[in-house]
Amino acid sequence: MHIVDALSDRAGNGSLQSIDPRLRIVAAALFALVVVSLSGLATLLTALGLALSVMLAARLPAGPTLRRMAAMDGFMLMILVLLPFTVPGTPIVEWGGFTASAEGLVNAFEILLKANAVVLVLLALVGSLDAVTLGHALARLRMPANLVQLLFFTVRYIGVISEEYARLRTAMHARGFRPANSIHTYRSIGYLVGMLLLRSLERSERILAAMRCRGFQGRFHLLDDFTYGRADALFGGLAALVCLGLVIMDLAYAAAL
Repeated sequence: MHIVDALSDRAGNGSLQSIDPRLRIVAAALFALVVVSLSGLATLLTALGLALSVMLAARLPAGPTLRRMAAMDGFMLMILVLLPFTVPGTPIVEWGGFTASAEGLVNAFEILLKANAVVLVLLALVGSLDAVTLGHALARLRMPANLVQLLFFTVRYIGVISEEYARLRTAMHARGFRPANSIHTYRSIGYLVGMLLLRSLERSERILAAMRCRGFQGRFHLLDDFTYGRADALFGGLAALVCLGLVIMDLAYAAAL
C-alpha cells in the first residue's frame, strides 16, 4: 500500500481538505466543462487566475505542481506549434511555404489556457485526495462499480507490477544486457514487456482465486460515509457562482465583439 501512502503524502493541507470529496469532484468536473466551453481570452485568463487561487487554497507545493504543468505543456507543444499553420485566417508568418494565421495562434493560446486552468483545478480538488477516498467518493456518486473497482485494483497492484518489472530488468542486466540502438535490444525489450504481461496475468488469476476463497462476490463494501456540512454548502454555492460568472462574462465578451 506504499503507493496509496505516497499519494496521501502529496495531498495539500489547505482549507479545502475539509470539503466533502464528492463535492470537490463535482465542482472540478463542472469547472472543467465550463472552461472548455469558454472562448474569450479575457474570460480564459480569469479562469486561469481562479485556478491558481484554488491551487493556493489547497496549499499544493508550488514546485512539483508547476513541474507537472510544464510536463503537460511540453506534451502539447508540438500540437500548439502546428495549429497556427493549419487554421485558415489572416496570415502573420510564412515559413517554408507554410503560412501561420492569427486565428490559429489565438486558438492555440486558448487551448493552452484551458488545459492549464482545468488541470490546476483537478490537481487542487481531486489530485489532493488519496486514492481510497477518491474511490469511495466516486462510488457514492453512483459511478459504475466496475470502474471504481478498477481504480482500487490499479492503485493496489501498480506497485507490485513495478517491482516485478524491476526484478526482470535486474535479471537482464545480470545476464549482460546493455540497451543500444539494435535489433537485439528491441527484441529483448519486447520479450521483457511480454513476460511482464504474462506474469501480471498469472498474478491476477491467483489474486482472483484468493478473493473468491474469501467470499468475494464482485463488489466491495464501502466504509466511508460522507456527510454535507455548512462549509460544503458554502463551497458548493461559491463554485456554482464562479462557474456562472465565467459563463456570463464570456457571453458579454462575445456580444461586445
